[in-house]
Amino acid sequence: MSEHTTRRSLLKQATALGAALAFGQSCAHTPTGPRTERRDLYPQGVASGDPAPESVIVWTRREPDAGASAHLLVVEVASDAAFTRIVARGNIEVSAATDWTCRFLAAGLRPAREYWYRFVDDAGNMSRVGRTITAPAASDDRPVRFAFVSCQDVTIGALNAYRRMIFEDVRRPRAEQMSFVLHLGDFIYEIVKYPEDGRDGRDRGRRLREVFRYPNGKKLRNFHFPTDLVDYRAIYKGYLTDPDLQDARARWPFVCVWDNHEFAWRGFQSQSWLFNDPPEPAQALKVAASQAWYEYQPARVTKPGAGDVFEAPVVTNGPIGEVDARGLGQNPDNLTAISALKIQRSFRFGKNVDVILTDNRSYMAKPITGEGLPGFDFGATPEMANDILEEGRDWPGGAPSSIRFGDTEVPNPQINEPPQAYLGIEQMAWFKERLRAAEAPWKIWGHSFGTLSLRVDPQNLPPEFADTWPSTEYGYLQRSWTLEHREIFSMVRDEGITGLAICVGDKHSFWAGYTSETLPPRAYEPVGVEFVTGSITAQNAGEVQALTLPRDYRLRPFYVHDRADGSTQCAYNTMLLHGVRAALVLRDTDDVAQARAARNPENAPHLTFMDQGGYGYSTVRASPDELETEFVCIPPPMERSETEDGGPLRYRVVHRVALWGPRQRPEMRQEIVEGDVGTSI
Repeated sequence: MSEHTTRRSLLKQATALGAALAFGQSCAHTPTGPRTERRDLYPQGVASGDPAPESVIVWTRREPDAGASAHLLVVEVASDAAFTRIVARGNIEVSAATDWTCRFLAAGLRPAREYWYRFVDDAGNMSRVGRTITAPAASDDRPVRFAFVSCQDVTIGALNAYRRMIFEDVRRPRAEQMSFVLHLGDFIYEIVKYPEDGRDGRDRGRRLREVFRYPNGKKLRNFHFPTDLVDYRAIYKGYLTDPDLQDARARWPFVCVWDNHEFAWRGFQSQSWLFNDPPEPAQALKVAASQAWYEYQPARVTKPGAGDVFEAPVVTNGPIGEVDARGLGQNPDNLTAISALKIQRSFRFGKNVDVILTDNRSYMAKPITGEGLPGFDFGATPEMANDILEEGRDWPGGAPSSIRFGDTEVPNPQINEPPQAYLGIEQMAWFKERLRAAEAPWKIWGHSFGTLSLRVDPQNLPPEFADTWPSTEYGYLQRSWTLEHREIFSMVRDEGITGLAICVGDKHSFWAGYTSETLPPRAYEPVGVEFVTGSITAQNAGEVQALTLPRDYRLRPFYVHDRADGSTQCAYNTMLLHGVRAALVLRDTDDVAQARAARNPENAPHLTFMDQGGYGYSTVRASPDELETEFVCIPPPMERSETEDGGPLRYRVVHRVALWGPRQRPEMRQEIVEGDVGTSI
C-alpha cells in the first residue's frame, strides 16, 4: 500500500473520529525558534486514549490568549522521551468551538510500544510531555495488564489512588507495567456542594473543595447542578487541573465510558431526575453533557458531523414518549439526544483480551419508584416481589395482578409496563454479537455498575428483630435488570462461552464474585466472574454509615460494629457475605472468625469478597490460562498525601481464576498479599 493511499485512508478514519491526523514527518509545519514548556498555557494537561496496535488518540487543551480567536497547535509523537526520533506530526487550529481542546489520531505507529507526545503552539509554547502505549497485535500472546477505576469526586477528596498507581507502576519491569487505564465512569460529579454549603466548609466528615463553580447552574437544596454546555465544560476544566489526575492521564492511555454523573445523578435516557421530584425532560442537557464528554475524553466514539467540532443536534425538551418493548422512549427528540454520542465499542488487546464496553445509562428504562409499595424497617424487597416488579408485563406466564409483600397484597403497578432494562434492544443485539465473536480467552465486559446481586436473610432474624421483616423470603438490596441478565447469562451457559470477566465501577466498594441468573434455593449456576473496584474518592456506605447512623439506632449492629476501644468495623460486609446472624455474633463477640463461623452459606455463595468501606483501584493481569485481579485499597482519601507513594495501604488482595471450559464453573482463589481485610471475607 502506498504512503498516499495510507494517508488517505488514515485521514478518513481520523475525520470519522473527530480528530486531526498526525502521521509521518510531513503532515504538519514545524514551529521554528526556541521552545519553552508552559504548563500554565495547557492547564488541563495532556492525555491519550483508546490505543490500537498502529494508532492512539492524543489530546490537550490550549488556554486562549486574551483576544485570540484561534491558536495553531502542532503535535509531535516520538519513539523516545528526548524527542530525537519523531515518528508523527500533525497540526490543527483550536478555537472556542471545541472549548480550545483538540484530538489527534497519531497513526503509523508500531504495536505494544511506548511513545511520547507533546503539543507546541506557533510561539514555541509547549505542553508537558505525555507518554502513551499502543495496543499489542492480535497475535501477541504476552500477558496484558491494566487498571480499572471509577468515581472520582475531587470536590470531597484527594486522588491518592492515582499517586499509588503511578508509584508502583514505574517501579515494575517494563514487561509488567500497565498498558492502559479503564475508567468505568463518574469521571466527574455534576452534583456539587460549594464550601459555603456545608457547616464550616465540611460535609459528612469531608472537606468541601472549590474546584469549579457553575457559570450558570441552578441550586436545589444545598446542591448545585449544571444547566448548559458552559457548565459541563467548567466541571472538566476544574477536574483536570488536579495534579494527580493529570499525571495519570499523561502516563497511560485511558479507555473511558460514562456512568450517571457525567449527565445527571438519577438520569435515564434524556431525563434528569433529582431528589423526589418527577423526572424532568432534559434532551438539550443530555446533548450538552455528551458534547463536553467528547471534547475532554480522547476516545474512538461516534458523534454527529465530520471533523473535530461536535455539531450538536437541535432538540426540544419533552417526555420520552411511547416506549418500546424494553422501555426506550420513541420521542424523536429523546432518540436524537441519546444518539448524539455513541460510546459503546469493542476492541482486541493482544491475543488474550477482548474488551466490550457498553453504555448503561442512555437506553435505561424509567426506574421503578416504589411509590405506593409497602416498605419494611429492614429496608429490603422480598425476592419474588422484586422480580415481578423488575420483569413487568414480561413476567413468565403472565404478570400477576397483585404482589405479596409479607402478609400484605398490593396491586401490581408494573403489570402493563415493559421490563426494567438498560442495554435496550439494539445495544443488546450488538453486545451479544460481540460476545459471540470474541476469540480471546478473556472477554472483559467494562460495565459501569455491574450485575452482581446483594441480598440479606432477614427471615433468620432473632425474635427481637422479627417485626422488621414480616416475610419468609430473602430480601434483596440490589437485584436489577433480571430479564436482560438472564438473556445474557443463559446465552453464555447454553453456547459454552468461557472467560467472561466483568470489570465494574459505581459501587464505591470492592466486590469479587460469580455471575449467576439466580441464587439458592433457586438454581445457582455461575457462568462468569465479576470484580467491582472501590471508588477513587466518592464516599461509600461504610464511611457514611459509621458517621451518620445514631449509636442507639436499633439496626446499627447490621451496619456498624462498635468496638470497646471506640473504633468501628464494617458489619455491613459481614451481613452481606454471611447473613444477619453472623453480624449479631460479631456484635456479641467482637471476633470476626466467630462471626464467619455463624454464616448462612446460602445467603451469598456468589460473593467471595465484599468491602463496603474500601477506596482505591484494581488491576488485571490476563494471561492465556489465568486472570489475576488485584484490589489495592487505601484509607479514606481525606487530603492529598505528602508522600510520593500516595500514602499508606489498607490492604492488597489478589483473586485468581483459571480459564474454565465450556459449561464448567469458574473457580476463584484468593490471596491476602498485605494488610488487614477485616470483615471483607
